[in-house]
Amino acid sequence: MTTSTSDTTQLTATVPQAPLTAAPRRRLRGESSPLASALSHGILIVASLVALLPIAYIAYISFGPDKMDYLHPGGIFGKATFSNYSKVLFHTDFFTWFGNSAIVAGGTTVFGVLTAATCGYAVSRMRFAGHRPLMWTLLVTQMFPVTVLMVPLYGILSDLKLLDGYLGLILVYSTTTVPYCAWLLKGYFDTIPVEIDEAGRVDGLTPFGTFWRLIVPLARPGLAVAAFYSFLTAWAEVAYASTFMLSSGKYTLAVGLQSFVSQYESQWNLMAATSVLIALPAALVFYLVQRHLVSGLTAGAAKS
Repeated sequence: MTTSTSDTTQLTATVPQAPLTAAPRRRLRGESSPLASALSHGILIVASLVALLPIAYIAYISFGPDKMDYLHPGGIFGKATFSNYSKVLFHTDFFTWFGNSAIVAGGTTVFGVLTAATCGYAVSRMRFAGHRPLMWTLLVTQMFPVTVLMVPLYGILSDLKLLDGYLGLILVYSTTTVPYCAWLLKGYFDTIPVEIDEAGRVDGLTPFGTFWRLIVPLARPGLAVAAFYSFLTAWAEVAYASTFMLSSGKYTLAVGLQSFVSQYESQWNLMAATSVLIALPAALVFYLVQRHLVSGLTAGAAKS
């Protein structure tokens, strides 16, 4: 008995087909569940909003024309103006303060990074008497607060005739930046193979030539982090600058900001506008070095 093709097709159509179900996807090791991922993203969003809210508030009240507008921020929207910025830029010594800050921050960045890099490289590569106590001594110097160091530093700068000068303030800031940056860069240099130094010596390079021509290009992420930290330390510091810079012509931006606060009133609108202007160069520096920050920080932390 033979079955026709049409009968076979009809029988096949009447037989129920088992549904095809995809096998459940197995989570890889270290992969978060959807709930944990959503929770972590939510926490990060909330933390970002908390961090950005003060910045946004300062930027918002900087457009208020009256010094008391910060008490009634809702009314600023209808009368927002750039008059605070024009007054700060053209009717104060803002550009003098800006120039002083640029000189001090730039000098601190160059001197601090160069000193920290040579120190970190020497401790990473060379074994000399006291190389370990040297690094611990640098770490101990970070334990003292500014108020304890201010009086002895003032006496030292006065004896050296460095008060009210850029060099004195740069050296003072370097005492803060060099210890941290030296530890950071020492850890980063530890991640660079020693064979590179040996190849440089085989090619006839001096130790400094090996450092400058071979190691420094490889250590750019660590150097970027050190430069960013040094710049921010000098750019926004108030205590040392207000103590060691005695004449108004040497005020930095952070000290000049205090001129808007007197015994009887505080010009909050002008302070807010100046704060925004002070933050812009720091944000620009961060933008320039941000792609090096993660690798520089993690590599330095892993070996320090």
